[in-house]
Amino acid sequence: MHKGIQSDMQAMIQFPELSPEIFSITLFGMEFALRWYALAYIFGLLIAWRLAIAALRAPGLWPAQKPPMQPAQIEDLLTWVILGVILGGRLGFVLFYQPGYYLANPAEILRIWQGGMAFHGGLLGVILAAWAYAQRHGIDKLQLADLVAYTVPTGLLLGRLANFVNAELWGRPTDLPWGVAFPGQVAQSCGQALGELCARHPSQLYEALLEGLLLGLLLIVMVWRRQALGRPGLVLGLFFAGYGLSRFLVEFFRQPDAHFVTPGNPLGLAWQISGYGLTMGQILSLPMIAIGLYFAIRAKPAKGSTI
Repeated sequence: MHKGIQSDMQAMIQFPELSPEIFSITLFGMEFALRWYALAYIFGLLIAWRLAIAALRAPGLWPAQKPPMQPAQIEDLLTWVILGVILGGRLGFVLFYQPGYYLANPAEILRIWQGGMAFHGGLLGVILAAWAYAQRHGIDKLQLADLVAYTVPTGLLLGRLANFVNAELWGRPTDLPWGVAFPGQVAQSCGQALGELCARHPSQLYEALLEGLLLGLLLIVMVWRRQALGRPGLVLGLFFAGYGLSRFLVEFFRQPDAHFVTPGNPLGLAWQISGYGLTMGQILSLPMIAIGLYFAIRAKPAKGSTI
């Protein structure tokens, strides 16, 4: 199959000359760098903060014209959310993708700077952090979940663009004209003829478009035009189902994690029967779709809502 792809792989896009680092400085013999991925996190959180404050300052969007919390509380909530993202994302990667390795090397679990974060784990971390915050401050949990879900897609958009700049999480080999020749020995190992380049799906951009831009625009329209926050659980359900479906589809084009790929399992399927199955990303996305549909279907206008 790979040989057929490579023989026609003429039209492709060369990966641009991009550095993962915006700039770096050396202080006291130590090098400090600002990376695009870190900047994506920073701007994603800042934009989420402003989106949340704007929604809280519009009482007409909420049931009984009463937002679930004060705008000043958002900064405190952000601290909880950041901890949830980091701890959940790291533990999710450890448990979902390489449990055996980290069981044998537990000291490496804390080495976040070496890479290894899982979105589904980060999501669980955010859910637990937001639940704990709501419990502590007496905030309606479902309305807070809607607010948090509404702000997430912007961060996903920026994060996936940063993945592209970093030339990581690229897709499977392709002969489509928008395939990208990513740098690096691993990215260029497609079984192609000697001297030929390997083009791959820019799956980071597919995810940025689906789970970032399109899902974000959908939630903005639903919140500001359709008053979805007046139906507790609707925004949360749309986010879960929208992200889960987007990720499920992109997994057909995204290169699976290397530890799932074997000579007998070149597609990197985490579960399969006779060569057909699902990747780990698809397995983790199915519950998201189901949970999202559950919340979206059962969402009803709250008492006192103007919908």
